[in-house]
Amino acid sequence: MFASYLIGLREGLEATLVVSILVAFLVKSDRRERLPLVWAGVVAAVALSVGFGALLTFTAAHLDSRQHEFFDAIASIAATVFVTFMIFWMRTAARRMSGDLRAKLSEALNLGATAVVVMAFLAVAREGLETALLFFAAAQGATTSATPLIGISLGLVTAVALGWALYASALRINLGKFFTWTGLLLILVAAGIFKYGVHDLIEAGVVDVLTAPAFDLTGVLPPDAWYTTLLSGILNFTPQPSILETIAWVAYLVPVLTLFLLPSSKGPGAAPASTSATAATSP
Repeated sequence: MFASYLIGLREGLEATLVVSILVAFLVKSDRRERLPLVWAGVVAAVALSVGFGALLTFTAAHLDSRQHEFFDAIASIAATVFVTFMIFWMRTAARRMSGDLRAKLSEALNLGATAVVVMAFLAVAREGLETALLFFAAAQGATTSATPLIGISLGLVTAVALGWALYASALRINLGKFFTWTGLLLILVAAGIFKYGVHDLIEAGVVDVLTAPAFDLTGVLPPDAWYTTLLSGILNFTPQPSILETIAWVAYLVPVLTLFLLPSSKGPGAAPASTSATAATSP
């Protein structure tokens, strides 16, 4: 549930910030009549994201066992690529998000109503599609189908509540620190998703090397223990992983975590004061 909650919170807050910036720009520039166009684009983006998630679920449900494992593997590896790109992209994008969105919206307003809808749609759709793919990949290791759905729903609700509070200037958070800490947690989640993708490749018969257990911790971490379930849900940890799964987990986690922690030109994951939450929603 925690992994799904984190995905919903992180991606949901990004989308909420985008919508807040667009709405704030229109309100404070006395163009409230254009707000329905922005909301139309947002609704269309949400519908597309839900439809994409449903398509992934429908496709996986109509495959045989080996095809299902291979499909899950591809989804997990693709989700790992997307989440890694998103984590590093946000390190720099947070600094210029507000200005870029306002500039694009100004151009769209000059072009007409359709351009405004399309601009809002594209701004939110990327986050929604990423959320659907990440959720589908993270949910593959869940013991029940309801748990990840509850987790991501709570994450999205939290993100919307935070977004509303930020827009109303009732709350201030440092976006640089927020994206840094959630980025660190998502790297751990992504490492687990990648390991699970390799596990699915083994189960699908695509990979048949280094499949022997790397170690066996079932005596210390019983499969039915709550703490084992917690580690499995957050990190896709298994007490008896194969050698290849262990190599994949380390091969992803060590270099990605090292690169993420390396100081950027303005500090690791840092963003200037102008990217504080209230500043981000001000024109």
